[in-house]
Amino acid sequence: MFYYLFFELLTDVFSPFNVFRYISFRAIYATVTALLIALVFGPLVIRHLRQLKIGQYIQEDGPQSHVIKAGTPTMGGVLVISSVLISTLLWARLDQPYIFLLALSLLWFGGIGFLDDFLKISRKQSLGLRGWHKIFLQTIGALAIAFYLYHWGPAPKDDLATRTSIIIPFFKQLRPNLEFLFIPFATIVIVGTSNAVNLTDGLDGLAIGCTLFVAATFGALGYLTTHQQLASYLDIAHLPASGEAVAIFCAALIGAGLGFLWYNCHPAQVMMGDTGSLALGGALGTVAILAKAEILLVLVGGIFVAEILSVIIQVWSYRTRKKRVFKMSPLHHHFEQIGWKESKIVIRFWIVAFILMLMALSTLKLR
Repeated sequence: MFYYLFFELLTDVFSPFNVFRYISFRAIYATVTALLIALVFGPLVIRHLRQLKIGQYIQEDGPQSHVIKAGTPTMGGVLVISSVLISTLLWARLDQPYIFLLALSLLWFGGIGFLDDFLKISRKQSLGLRGWHKIFLQTIGALAIAFYLYHWGPAPKDDLATRTSIIIPFFKQLRPNLEFLFIPFATIVIVGTSNAVNLTDGLDGLAIGCTLFVAATFGALGYLTTHQQLASYLDIAHLPASGEAVAIFCAALIGAGLGFLWYNCHPAQVMMGDTGSLALGGALGTVAILAKAEILLVLVGGIFVAEILSVIIQVWSYRTRKKRVFKMSPLHHHFEQIGWKESKIVIRFWIVAFILMLMALSTLKLR
């Protein structure tokens, strides 16, 4: 909105408005805008959730240290989603269809999480949607996004095969073209990321903190893909349309995440619930596909990968050997069971996430 108002309409009247043409400028203020929205409206949202008695229910078989968190306002993901959407629509170029694709992803998966949280609250228990019901709804949304990107996804004009190709970190020429298999591949990426972030959301500030590092990586990558010279130098795809959408969206996500973390840090005043975690995961999966960085997501989102793998390994081991590999899954609960304090786990996971971010960014040069 601001791009059209200040750059296209008012630049001739006041030349300094020319700065609105730059993605870097708009990305910075998308972050600031989302941060201010989350900080200003956070107390109002928390107070409203308390009035509606929308409190967290704790699993009976979960860590006993979490019992004290029962009743903490949940569904705080609505604050993150609203902050991201408002900021993105204000600072992005709205002639880019990928902006609306990212918004759709955020809203669809957020809607599934909202339904899950609502059922938990109405039933007054920690179980909402059945697992397969949740997967089914996630798959519908992910399939729609994957189908759209298969036909109209980002690709350089001189290399349309890039649309269905995947880029392998550390390798210049290894870019297999999945063709029609791109649709199930993209669907798995989006659904898997959504559930991985959801599983990580078990400690105060853990999921949103790790999300910030992933968003920062993809925001930087999106910005680089908008510049032909930088993209050519780094040997990455030149994707100006999707790159701008990714850069602005991730910038807004960073601001909203920081604002939410202000209230979600230990001891949390509000929890994002499935409303936030499923939405963030679905959006990050979509971002990775738009940035042509699906494999890079495995590296930069290594915390999310470890969390979901810990659950898979635990379930497989118990069903086949009747033995548990971890004291409790997801992985962060294992560390709780061996005596680590919640704040120590969160900060150490953040440190690992930061290191993974640096490693992921290094792959842009190490090819």
